Amino acid sequence: MPRPSDTLWDIAKAEVEKKNLEGDGVEVWEKSLLFMGNKNGGKTTIILRCLDRDEIPKPTLALEYTFGRRAKGHNRPKDIAHFWELGGGTSLLDLICIPITNDNIRTFAIILVLDLSKPNELWPTMESLLQVTRNHVDKIITKLGKTNPKVATEIKQRMWNNMPKDHPDHELIDPFPIPLVIIGSKYDIFHEFDSEMRKIMCKTLRFVSHYYGASLVFTSKSEALLLKARVLINHLAFGFDRSKSISVDQNKPLFIPAGLDSLNQIGPPPASDSDIGKLHAHTPVDLWKKIYEKTFPPKSTGDLKDVSDPAQDPQYAEYEVDAMRTQKNQELEQYKRNASKSWKEMEFEP
Repeated sequence: MPRPSDTLWDIAKAEVEKKNLEGDGVEVWEKSLLFMGNKNGGKTTIILRCLDRDEIPKPTLALEYTFGRRAKGHNRPKDIAHFWELGGGTSLLDLICIPITNDNIRTFAIILVLDLSKPNELWPTMESLLQVTRNHVDKIITKLGKTNPKVATEIKQRMWNNMPKDHPDHELIDPFPIPLVIIGSKYDIFHEFDSEMRKIMCKTLRFVSHYYGASLVFTSKSEALLLKARVLINHLAFGFDRSKSISVDQNKPLFIPAGLDSLNQIGPPPASDSDIGKLHAHTPVDLWKKIYEKTFPPKSTGDLKDVSDPAQDPQYAEYEVDAMRTQKNQELEQYKRNASKSWKEMEFEP
């Protein structure tokens, strides 16, 4: 209803915005995606392909923005997707907080592009980007919990949407707080690696993506593989149907939509029982990290000196936190003891 103080321009503008949003009674889908990953990993190429733009990719300098429109049917309004791209690999982590806000957190998704041709950079790149993103998203959700607890609860519950309630791994994973797709780029180079290297990388990425409730797809400049990545991205960006096909053969490009893999199928970490028992890890992800980096040590990381564990310092003691830490440590030890068994046989203490 127009207010007496509204000018004709205000009224006209409001009508246009209303029409754009409602589309003659049809709700317009509006989503946001942030592409991040290795420098020169192929993020821009993937974005251009998703938007059907025949352009030569240019280096992304910092944080760049573009958008796309799609209509799901004839005589329907076009849905809008906002595409953000973070350049510089892990050198511009502070910029992650810019596109992800309180206003769009419910419609945001992350596309993590990892360069398969650089296995030594894979884990530190993935870890840094996901950690900073998760910390920022968690802060937003915590803040929302104080002002709008209904929305915060909705976001937390939606984390499990892709995981069937009867999935055997329901209690063993920790989904990312917002939708996540992991893309392994430059598969054509990766395919030339020896079989053992491919096996370790495939198993590791399958574990990480499944643990975080993410979709996983390998791609390259091949039109067929780019199309597979596009299917996953268009599902998040424009609400197109979600693919239910799956490919887990390490000798072929992986394609695993979120919730369709399992820890039992992935199997234990690629290491001997004796090696697993010698590793000191705080979480299952940390255990896989140590095993992965034993084969592919990070190039950018030097020898780190041992530092004291603040969790063991009496001045930081908190009963409830320490009790939970003890429980998690016990669960991890049980995880390590059962690493050679199938995931269905694993037992975690309550």
